[in-house]
This record gives sequence, structure tokens and C-alpha cells, in this order.
Amino acid sequence: MELAGDDELRGLLGLALRRNPRRAHLLVSGVLGKHVPQLPSVVHGHGVTLGRRVRALLGPEEAARAVVLGYAETATALGHAVADGLETAPYLHSTRRPVASVPSAGGFEESHSHATSHLLLPEDPAFFDRGGEAGRGPLVLVDDEFSTGNTVLNTLRDLHARHPRDHYVIVALVDMRAPGDAGRLAAFAEETGARVDVVAHARGTVRLPEDVLARGLRLVEEQDGSTADPLVPCAPAVAPVRLQLGWPAGLPDGGRHGFTPDHRARLREALPAMAARIVDGLGGPEQAGRVLVLGFEELMYAPLVLARALEEAGLDVRFSTTTRSPVLAVDDPGYAIRTRLAFPAHDDPADGPGERYAYNVAGGGFDTVLAVVDSAADTPALHAPGGLLAQLATAAPRVALAVVPAHTPVPRTPDRQEPPVLPAPLRGPDFSSYEPDDVGWLLQDLSAVRLEAPVEEREEAVQRGGAHYAESLPVEYQPTEEYQELYRDALAGSAARIARAVGTVTELVLAERSPRPVLVSLARAGTPVGVLMRRWARHRHGTELPHYAVSIVRGRGIDANALRWLAAHHDPADVVFVDGWTGKGAITRELADALAGFPGFDPEIAVLADPGSCVRTYGTREDFLIPSACLNSTVSGLISRTVLRDDLVGPHDYHGAKFYRELSGSDVSRDFVAAVEARFDEVADAVDQQVKEAASADRAPTWEGWAAVERISEEQGIHDVNLVKPGVGETTRVLLRRVPWKILARRGAGADLAHIRLLAEQRGVPVEERDDLPYTCVGLIHPRYTRGATGADGKAVGSA
Repeated sequence: MELAGDDELRGLLGLALRRNPRRAHLLVSGVLGKHVPQLPSVVHGHGVTLGRRVRALLGPEEAARAVVLGYAETATALGHAVADGLETAPYLHSTRRPVASVPSAGGFEESHSHATSHLLLPEDPAFFDRGGEAGRGPLVLVDDEFSTGNTVLNTLRDLHARHPRDHYVIVALVDMRAPGDAGRLAAFAEETGARVDVVAHARGTVRLPEDVLARGLRLVEEQDGSTADPLVPCAPAVAPVRLQLGWPAGLPDGGRHGFTPDHRARLREALPAMAARIVDGLGGPEQAGRVLVLGFEELMYAPLVLARALEEAGLDVRFSTTTRSPVLAVDDPGYAIRTRLAFPAHDDPADGPGERYAYNVAGGGFDTVLAVVDSAADTPALHAPGGLLAQLATAAPRVALAVVPAHTPVPRTPDRQEPPVLPAPLRGPDFSSYEPDDVGWLLQDLSAVRLEAPVEEREEAVQRGGAHYAESLPVEYQPTEEYQELYRDALAGSAARIARAVGTVTELVLAERSPRPVLVSLARAGTPVGVLMRRWARHRHGTELPHYAVSIVRGRGIDANALRWLAAHHDPADVVFVDGWTGKGAITRELADALAGFPGFDPEIAVLADPGSCVRTYGTREDFLIPSACLNSTVSGLISRTVLRDDLVGPHDYHGAKFYRELSGSDVSRDFVAAVEARFDEVADAVDQQVKEAASADRAPTWEGWAAVERISEEQGIHDVNLVKPGVGETTRVLLRRVPWKILARRGAGADLAHIRLLAEQRGVPVEERDDLPYTCVGLIHPRYTRGATGADGKAVGSA
């Protein structure tokens, strides 16, 4: 890893490695006051200087209407200092601490962060509408670094949809964007007609090896052990010197819920008296010695200005804060993170317990560490053996504590109700057996709801009540040992063929759709394919692609709330929908129709296999056995098919699904992915050749599959294409979840149909050999028995 840039860059930044599967490196700022203790005047001064530059850029009139938004947790104080430089701007920073009494004004994802989901919780519902008769003023977004621009784009898209304006200013200590990333911000400006400016102290890039993620994580494991620094449960409980600040009543502790110019004036007036109390509590400058004021995660600004006041009072003071981010510490003069203290979270975080860290405190030569926390974090865990205060006692002779009252806004009702912010994607191991980074499920968890019914009973209920097939679930098929053996044989025989198709479709997506695609698989058949495509991109290119799974229901369309979440967090132009295979192309058409009301999304699906010739982005057009089609949830992360029912899915809810934890003993989801991934190197040359051939081939869809289905429907007297399920994957589904009538099989198909023949035998379904099938096989749902008949809208049809 190497930094390259202008002269000021190296004075601002260092590099470190962190334990994070999304980004292996960490840009460590020497002037931010997060990981490296620094003079408070330097930390605050850099932000104020940026704010003054923004004020000069905007001019007096625009500056008077501007609002400033900073990013949690690292840039909360920097953003506040930029607002100080603007002087008249109110300030808000994003937060990861939800407050039930405050409705969210937006939210977005920071994909590379250790904790990705951000909330915007202004106390004033009209915070983003400031500007008066002249209209909304400029929005100034402040982050410590501007790297790929993803986080800023996610924020801009979310806020522009809610509070559109014509001027945005992006502020950062360093602008580290690659040339290609700069164009994405320009594209947003062109798309919206808004002006977008960037203000930064320094510019440069980080040069990274292609396999930086794998090498970085491996080095972290080698240097750091399997866990972070061991906690010290045997350390005695610490009774720190507790200092009384005299914090002004009603003054917010920071910008979590908004901080106005009036708040700024009150704080400036109160700071000298609070600093004097701290100096007295520490016994004067000589007894205090060299002091570190240590803030707490998002609570950076209040500790910073207190430290600045102590500096002005004559103390030898440095400032830094604790953090969520796990970084490798190496005691080397050329490395940015020399030491680390680890301790349990002590503020009852919404995302559950976990370790927190303080860097470069031990070995810093401090005589006193003054920890400044808000009242929500002044808990028994803070004072417990092994807690933060106990860990600080190992690094300095004296520990003091000051507590700032956590500001709890008074609930206010906005003039207009914004749609609620949708929850973050569900991830394993709490929902699905996949690795957390392999897929985020834009679904709601219905595991506690009984939704299953025997196949025949379910189909009968659909017919009698006109119910939709997505309102219930079939009982999960439990494979016999003989069937499981067929699955294992199929996987062993086809893993290389699947790997080749995965590589081909992924390379086509990267070359033709987006260099940084956001994979969105159609749950659930598309999910194993999306996981494998993500693994290929990481294995071959060292690229971590975002991957989500969403629900699409025939006759009802795609989950609109999932699309809204995607549009708020990613550029819709980067979204690539993924499915396992095409049959006759019904879902392909369903998706195109569903996206008509969502501009910016490309409706073309990328699939592993396209035997129906319905798409132009595919790994193969062969109709062969994809082993993930042989099973249900046990090869798809233990997730059911999706559910859409009015009493369970409200207007602002995602579609639902169940997590079958009880089937974990039969789960082969990870094994399937591992078996295919193990063949990636073996098929690399073949993939390159196939991609080269595909680039010059005519891959336009011919819809041959649809024509064949129409012909079969008429020949068999069915007269409904929705009861004809072509291809190995769809035929398997008919046998596992529906009431099949008969199976048409291409003569001589061999091993690809071994599991089909076994299932048909178990269910007493005849198999007819044919010589004229364009598919390897076709499954037919019974057209006259109501338990097996469903129509184009997913509802039952009358018997003939």
C-alpha cells in the first residue's frame, strides 16, 4: 500500500490495516483527533479553515442559508468545526444510535465502514428545508476522506429525493478519488441539474495491490491473532476522578439531533468556566501534567472544544476519541497505529454488544487521561473490570471522567410525514446461514409465523379462495439419503461447469454493465448465483461487490420498498439484477414491467443459464443441472421462498421470508459455494475465452423458449403457458413444490435428469421421453385438477 498525492497529503495521513472484509486499509488522519492524539487547536483549526473556504465559495447570501451535515462516527467533530467556520450554519451529523421519539429524516449506507447504517435524526423536522423565501440553501456534506464517493452519493440521492436543492458542497480533509470515481459525482450533477463542488485540504490516491483484501486480512490474522486485544477481566474496577462540568441546561451535547448558531453562542460563553472546573478538579496544570482528553465514538465535538479550552488555559493537552473500527496495531515508528486498548461497548448500542478501541493512548506519555462520555454511556460497563476506565488505568497514572448530559429531543410532529426509513438488510448468522458479507436480505423476518401447508392442501386453498400463491409456503421437501447422494454426485460432476458459467456472467457484467456493479439477486433461486458472482469478483479482481436479495412475485411485481432502499443507498444505474436461470422468461418480463415506475434501474437480468434465450447477459445457454436447483432452502442459506400477504406486509414493509434454523443439520449452502469456488482457478482460461467469444457474438434474446412453451401448452391441451415449466431448474421446482401432471424429458439426457427421475418416481409422476424438446426437460402442472392449477397472476384458474 502506498500514498500518492500533493505535498500536504503525507502530513495529513498515514496508513494502517484493519479487520474489515470490505476494505483492508485505513487512512489514518493525524489531524482528525480520532486515532492519533493531536493538539485540539490543530484538530479544530483544520475544520474551521475548511468552513471558511466554503463560506468564500458560497458568498455571504448562500452561506447564510446553508446547512451542514457531518458523518458518524469519524467526522462528527470535523463537520461541527466546518459549521463553526461558516459561523451562521446549523449543523447535524448522522448517527448509529436510534431514538424512538425522533422520526428519521433519512438514512444511507457507508459500504466500507465497520458499522454501515446511518440515520438522520434532526430535532427540527424542517432542518433540511432551511433557506426561507429564496428556497432551500446549499447543503454542505463533511467527511474526513472522500475516497470512492459511494457514501456521499448514497446521501445525495436519499436527501435529494426528499429535499431537492440546486447546490451541494462536499468537504473533506483529503480527496482520494480515482479519476473514474470523479465522473460519478459529475453524472449526479448532470442528472439532477444541481451544482456540486468539492473542497479539500489535499488530494491524492492510495495505490493498492490487486489482492489487498486477502493479503490484508491474512496479515491481520498473523499479527493480531484470531481476536482483537484480549480484555482484562481480572483488572480491578476503577474509581476515576469524577469532574463536574456545569454543562448548560438544555444545550445539546453535539450535532446528533441538530446544533444551531444559538447553541454555538451558548457553548462558547460557557467553555471558560467549564475549563476552569476541570483544571481545578485535576489539581492545577502541574498535577495534571500531560493530558489526553478522550472523546467517545460519535461524541467528538464536546470533548474537542473542552480540550481546546484547556489548551487555551495553559495545559499540555492532546485530543482523540474511542472508535468501533478494529485496526491492527504495530509498534513501529513508520506505522500510524502503534498501540491499542480494547474494551466492551458501554452504551447499550442498538446493534448489540461488541468491542471498542482506543488507539495510541498507551505509550503516549500521558500523565492524565480525561474520558468524556455522554450520560447514555455512563453505565456499569464503563466502570467494570476490563471496561474502558480500567483499560485506561493501564496506560496512564491517573484517569478522570466527565459526563455530558445526553440530549433527548422533545418529540415534534412534522408538517408532512416522510416515508419511514427502511431497515438495514438482514444478514447471517441472524438471518440465513451465509457469511454476513455474502448477501444482505432486503426482507422482513417471518420465522415466527406459521405459513406452511402440505402442497395439495395449499393448492386447494389457492383455488377455493382465489388466494395468491405467495401468501403461503409449501412444506419444505426433506430429501431422502438417495436423493442427497444424487445431489452430491451432481455437484461433483458439474462444479467446474458452474464455475465457468459464474466466471463468464460476472466478467460480462463487469465489462458491459458497470465496473462496480451492485448485485441484486431475485430471492431465492438467484441468491446462490449472486453469492458466487461476488466471490468470483473478489477472487479474480480483489473487488468486493455489494450483494442484496430482494423479492419478486409473479402478478405483483418486485418489492417496491426494496427498490426504494436500493435507490437511496446506491446508484440505480449500477444495480444488476441476478437470477439462477431463465425458463420461458416470465420473471424477465415481470421485472421489466415492475421497473417501469422506477427510472434508472436496468431491467435486464444477468443469469447463470439462459436456455430460454430471454436475456443477453448469461454464463451459458445450455439447459443443464445446476445443483442448487435440486434443493430448497438448504442450498439457499436456509431461507424460504418469499411471502407477500396483506396482514403481514404493510405499505412500508419489505416482503417476508422465513429462516429455517431448524434445518441447519441438513444445510449445504456454504458447501455448495465452496465447491464451485474451488474450481475458479481451473476454469479461468476457459472463462477468458468464452468472454472473448461472447463479446463478438450476437446475444440478442430470441425468446425461443417462450415459443416452445406456447407450442407445448397447445399440444398437451393445457392452453396456459403458466402451467408449463421448462428447463431442469423449473421442472425440479414443480416436483418439489407443486402438484405435477407429467414430465417431458429429452431422450438420452442422462445424468442431468437423474434427480428428476427419482423425484418423479417418488411422487408417481410419469416421465415421457421426447426427441423434439429444446430443453432438457419440461415440467407440466396439472391443468384440470384444481390443486395444481395456477394462472398468470398467480391465482388459481378454473378447471377446463
